[in-house]
Amino acid sequence: MTQTIDWQPLKDLIASRQRFVLTSHVRPDADALGSELGLAAVLRALGKEVRIINPSATPAHLQFLDPAGEISKLGDRFSVDSACDTDVHLVVDTSARKQLDDMCKVLERTSATKVVIDHHVCGDELGAIEYRDVSAAATGVLITELAEFLSVRPDRDAAIALFAAIATDTGWYRFPNTDSRTLGTAARLVDLGAQPSQLFRELYERSSLSRLKLKARILDRVQVVGGGRLAYTVVFRRDFKETNSQPADTEDLVNEGLTIEGVDCAFILVEQPGGQVKASLRSRGPVDVAAVGREFGGGGHVQAAGAMLPGPVEKAEETLLAALHKALELNPVEITASL
Repeated sequence: MTQTIDWQPLKDLIASRQRFVLTSHVRPDADALGSELGLAAVLRALGKEVRIINPSATPAHLQFLDPAGEISKLGDRFSVDSACDTDVHLVVDTSARKQLDDMCKVLERTSATKVVIDHHVCGDELGAIEYRDVSAAATGVLITELAEFLSVRPDRDAAIALFAAIATDTGWYRFPNTDSRTLGTAARLVDLGAQPSQLFRELYERSSLSRLKLKARILDRVQVVGGGRLAYTVVFRRDFKETNSQPADTEDLVNEGLTIEGVDCAFILVEQPGGQVKASLRSRGPVDVAAVGREFGGGGHVQAAGAMLPGPVEKAEETLLAALHKALELNPVEITASL
């Protein structure tokens, strides 16, 4: 296996420090959580003390990855001051201030050495030592490679978490970011105890009736515009109450738009409690949705990105449609006429 990152400085840092805090982004996905849990297991195997503290709670549908309840939300078990009390603060799967929310207070106050391990293109200056590889399909790939560099064999639970990280960020290995490196890493994790069939059931075959009802409502609103190249839908706050569902139940539904023949780009808008609108964007063509996301303070990958737009939903819809018609190089009249 060819290492794309020189891990030696991080190996030296880990050897010289004892206490570690791990953090990822708000609304953590499986790559964020799996990378944290995998890295925590690696560090503990080296005799280190580790706490995982995130800016928001673990979504209910991903709690199976953390059966021991290792991951804490800032303000629950740990305050800002107690989170600052560490030797190394390691951020995985992001370096964007907006995505770190209240954990930015910790990063600003702590005297700990700050480290970022990430595979996203964009981020902010956090005063951290960065280990970034945008060619990696998932941060879970990088954590697995770091474990191998450190000569640590992840245990079964860590292998499951890391496999989930990689599988979800590649759309179960169907996205274009899947390459031989990705599949080789996944194969090694299977050898360590990850069970793909069991993980698939946990991730995709445990839907509640509430989520199914929400999905039906969301799909019923799908619009295809721009000459058939752009699909989108919206979710209002009332939808969660009326279907007894949760915001996390919208996870991955944006990908449904890309299943429509001829669609190159899809997005979903989700109304937030504060009045803002969360946008999730996907592309399977030449459109760089990360660049579109950055226009609104977000970002991500070329074919999978997100952003937070000002409300109301109708205004966010209009704004994002205008941005995407430019990205798709469509005549504005095409979109307007299709609505």
